[in-house]
Amino acid sequence: MTTFEEKVALLRRIYAAFNGRQIELVLSALDPEVLWPDVRERRFIRGHEAVRDYWERQFQRIDARVEPTRFTPEDSAVVVDVRQVVRDLRTLDVVEQRVVHAYTFRGDLVAGMRVHGTLEEALRALRCERAAQT
Repeated sequence: MTTFEEKVALLRRIYAAFNGRQIELVLSALDPEVLWPDVRERRFIRGHEAVRDYWERQFQRIDARVEPTRFTPEDSAVVVDVRQVVRDLRTLDVVEQRVVHAYTFRGDLVAGMRVHGTLEEALRALRCERAAQT
């Protein structure tokens, strides 16, 4: 994937598929060794099977909807401001919040995603990560 616009189009498809609970469609856009955040456990998981299991367990407890509101390029990564609405399926409590997702890519697929509180935090983390690799 070469352009920012192509990455944004891919991410829009991923968000729509996630909201539609089309797990296999989302996984098809992720690298087989994708690094994905397990926010509840505060750790990262790796690979399609681990991500599928995470989402299947998550969807038994919560109904999460994510709406991208802004896409920001950062070198070869894309940072996405997201409006997130989560409903607990047991208590029916609803939490709405803004979060920031930072995506890295390997070829035409998402290689990893991290969750941040602000755009500045996400950009700083990506720049530090890039500096550590050089």
